Amino acid sequence: MDSIYLAIMIGTALVLAAAFSSLIAFRFGAPLLLVFLGIGLLAGVDGLGLDFSNAPVAYFVGSLALAIILFDSGFGTQLSVFRQAAMPALSLATFGVAITASVVGVAAFYVTPLSWFEAFLLGATIASTDAAAVFFLLRAGNLNLRDKVRATLEVESGSNDPIAIFLTITLVSVISTGASADADWLLMDILRGFAMQMGLGLAAGVTGGFLMARLIERLDLDIGLLPIFVIALALLLFGVAGAIGGSGFLAVYVAGLITGNSRIRSAARLKRFQDGISWLAQIIMFLVLGLFATPSQFGAIALPAIGLGLFLIFVARPLAVWLCLIPFRFTRAETAFVSWVGLRGAVSILLALTPVLDALPNGGYIFNSAFIIVLVSLVVQGWTIGPLARRLGLVVPPRIGPLDKVELELPGAARHELLAYRVAAGSPVARGVRIPRWARPSLVVREGRSMAYQYAGRLLVDDHVYIFVPDRYPPLLDRLFASRADLDEDDADFFGEFAIDATRPASDLDAAYGIGLPEEDAKRSIAELVIARLGGRAEYADRVTIGPIELIVRDVGEDGTLASVGLSTEPHHAVPQVPVFLSAGEMRDRAVEAVRGWRARRREARLRRLEIEAARQADSGRGPDVILPRDPD
Repeated sequence: MDSIYLAIMIGTALVLAAAFSSLIAFRFGAPLLLVFLGIGLLAGVDGLGLDFSNAPVAYFVGSLALAIILFDSGFGTQLSVFRQAAMPALSLATFGVAITASVVGVAAFYVTPLSWFEAFLLGATIASTDAAAVFFLLRAGNLNLRDKVRATLEVESGSNDPIAIFLTITLVSVISTGASADADWLLMDILRGFAMQMGLGLAAGVTGGFLMARLIERLDLDIGLLPIFVIALALLLFGVAGAIGGSGFLAVYVAGLITGNSRIRSAARLKRFQDGISWLAQIIMFLVLGLFATPSQFGAIALPAIGLGLFLIFVARPLAVWLCLIPFRFTRAETAFVSWVGLRGAVSILLALTPVLDALPNGGYIFNSAFIIVLVSLVVQGWTIGPLARRLGLVVPPRIGPLDKVELELPGAARHELLAYRVAAGSPVARGVRIPRWARPSLVVREGRSMAYQYAGRLLVDDHVYIFVPDRYPPLLDRLFASRADLDEDDADFFGEFAIDATRPASDLDAAYGIGLPEEDAKRSIAELVIARLGGRAEYADRVTIGPIELIVRDVGEDGTLASVGLSTEPHHAVPQVPVFLSAGEMRDRAVEAVRGWRARRREARLRRLEIEAARQADSGRGPDVILPRDPD
């Protein structure tokens, strides 16, 4: 009995230590996963002496925790964000994972004692990015990134785990059963298994997501039981999808995406609960995996594992990202940043447990190598995301300033929300802008006294206003109650010297600045010209250089129209210098330039030799017997 109390005391102490350490991580921008793993390692057999070596329990706990994290990731992803980044993110989550696993597998075969299948298994375990690490670092770093870049990273990290899991389980099965290495058979078996797992997982996720949304609406559960009911349904779906041969991880992510974007009651309460349970799941999973590891075994494999970690960061990930993003309109800087934010985490360590569970001959070697690769990724990439985003020019000024808003639950009001706003200094309502008629302000609290809105008069700074509003309008109210964004001198200059009317014809710009627009472009409005130059879609902070001027998107309406455009007569935002190791496109371009320069130098040397030979023959009295090639220029 005493041992039970001791285990409870030690477990809760570790969880408390991990929760407290998050304050340090937020303060210094450290990768939170690295902190949690560090606490697990310190408490483990080579630290404080806690001996935890039960691989099945570690895998079971990690799988449940990962299912909760993926459901929460899907639940918190807005469908508009998913649509915006769906194609590039899904390309990275499928082909990108396969390319990364293959490239790392080839490297692992030559620097480790692993066989080909075992090397590809190691590559598969560390092929996916970690959603928890990516979400934390983007948010903790207070990075206001371009919408397209942020959405791509978040959707990729939330959706690429099922592919890595499938590849890992398939390779473990091939190795453990000693299956024939016939390439055609193996490829067909992998494709067949992939189609079944992804198809059944997707079908289970879609069906489960719609059923969960209907049950939440139809069942009159106590408000305290509802969050537990939803999490239990998610775990039930995870088990059912796996039992029928599908991907349970894909199923819970899709179900979370559908449920979170359905107009269900108590959505705000569910989000708050799932935030808490997701944090707990992350802490427990990271601590358990840290406890399971044995750092004293790392020494023998440290050098090849560290080398593979650096190879993954500087070669495999950039190559995979570049190949996957070729069809999409990503700039070189955006591609480089996506390459760098490829942090590995708990999923990789969890997958590396599978060869240990199946007692593969080199299972321990693969687990320890994957653990070291994850540590290398977190140390090298985790500390540098913020500085790199600023160097590449991907951090943009905030769209609105501070906003103090609380969502209040209303029973039976699935299509409406009750919002409480505090009037901030400098906000439009504080300057006298009226609240639209489609919103229904009901109460104002001023200096501790409550009064009806119609008797409150003009809203004052620090008033609290309670508004009943249809659920599709809160973003519009947010702009009315937000204070102005604090822009420093560089941010203000970012948007140009002044704003222009985007509805005016582009020919006005041509007449004023002599930019020489083609007739087709001159007939367009300025907004249409900007959108056309951007490929059909404008995003906040996009820039278009046309001759001597630069047009900057200051604001975009809810329907995608340009609400405000800035103009700069001194374009100064040069293309950022992308580190060569971050972009395969950069490496290709430099290689091409080097080859062109080498050819040009050879051609010049050959011409020079021919000229000397022609002059020598002319001096000797003989006619030239060489024909000088025509100058290609």
